[in-house]
Amino acid sequence: MAMLWKFMRVAKYSKTALSPKVKVRGIPTPSRHSSSKSVPSDFAASAPCSNTVELLGKCYPQDDYSNVTEKILSRVGKNLHNRKHHPLWLIKEQVKEHFYKHYLGRRGTPLFSVYDRLSPVVTVQQNFDSLLIPQNHVSRRKEDNYYLNRDHMLRAHTSAHQWDLIHSGLDAFLAVGDVYRRDTIDNTHYPVFHQMEGVRLFSCHELFSSIKDGEGLQLFEQGHRTAHKQECHTMEAVRLVEFNLKQVLTKLMTHIFGDGLQVRWVDCYFPFTHPSFEMEINFQGEWMEVLGCGVMEQQLVNSAGAQDKIGWAFGLGLERLAMILYDIPDIRLFWSEDERFLKQFIGPHIWQKIKFQPLSRYPPLINDISFWLPSETYAQNDFYDLVRTIGGDLIEKVVLLDEFAHPKTKKVSHCYRIVYRHPERTLTQDEVHRIHQAIQESAVRELGVEGRF
Repeated sequence: MAMLWKFMRVAKYSKTALSPKVKVRGIPTPSRHSSSKSVPSDFAASAPCSNTVELLGKCYPQDDYSNVTEKILSRVGKNLHNRKHHPLWLIKEQVKEHFYKHYLGRRGTPLFSVYDRLSPVVTVQQNFDSLLIPQNHVSRRKEDNYYLNRDHMLRAHTSAHQWDLIHSGLDAFLAVGDVYRRDTIDNTHYPVFHQMEGVRLFSCHELFSSIKDGEGLQLFEQGHRTAHKQECHTMEAVRLVEFNLKQVLTKLMTHIFGDGLQVRWVDCYFPFTHPSFEMEINFQGEWMEVLGCGVMEQQLVNSAGAQDKIGWAFGLGLERLAMILYDIPDIRLFWSEDERFLKQFIGPHIWQKIKFQPLSRYPPLINDISFWLPSETYAQNDFYDLVRTIGGDLIEKVVLLDEFAHPKTKKVSHCYRIVYRHPERTLTQDEVHRIHQAIQESAVRELGVEGRF
């Protein structure tokens, strides 16, 4: 559910013939102990035409909402979280093992199912509408998302699968996958990253069975929404769900980072959970946000067919955990094919203590770019996306240095500093100059800016 928490591949194009349109309306309930499930998205593919994008064997007609670049499409299907011994795979497996070991059903089998092969292509309905995100919410903007067209997109969070999985009859599950967002450029942000979603639903008996004199307690009431609960929930139910959620996540973080870990909770607001919290941990003297969570909106739970249950949801970023745990300084390194990076994470077991040993630190090359903005339609993320498309992973950081409004013409100028640094070799001035010039020319051609270079 983490897209709204801190509001964080050319394609592997299929050249085979496309299958006829298929529409899948249900999800078969899996066995509880399976570690890798595949659930088809409810999206349609049409016959090939002149203005389409082919992705993962499907064909999507483009329209005025289409904004996915070839650079981003080239990352689709890489599935780093399923690549054995990759640091993201290690984190995923550690969380899985923890849930499998500590949360068992009545028959002794794992309570939580795990889905780590879900399609990253989802409908707008799955990504936003099913989560009760309003039509005018800022998170829907083209500037922040990668749309194939008005109806289909690359998921912006693993929460896009919540409704489908609950509707299939699941009460407890983890969903893992790559997610896509247009964002700023620095060492902690990348347009493709990986999330893990967790959901747990409780019946009245499950929630109150361990409470003394809990027979008379209820999940629901006709009340009023406050800062602490939804109008349909009793305070007793909310408090128990909150306690269970925070206990589960505190145990998970302690298991990953070790005893003595300091944890604090910060109240916040997410459209599809209420009340909502962010979890921060104190690592090496610094407080860091690691996940968001909350009590699920009952309207969402009800619409998915679980009207008699109440639940919680959380979302965490695998890169964030891996960067903290293994001391990885740059998010671009997760996409490295350099054996000097990858071999560091090969060990006899997933819990082996690993501290990343930096590769040679190559010097940065810095260039600035200034231009007059075309109109109010300009968006910074459009420029960031253009820079990433041309410079790729040679771009370490882009910073807005200066914003100037001409006193007479009222035209606005932006000056950006672009830091070029290859994570695995030294760049030359000539190489960077060619890339920088291409960025300048594309900014004028694609964004309509007026160059000041």
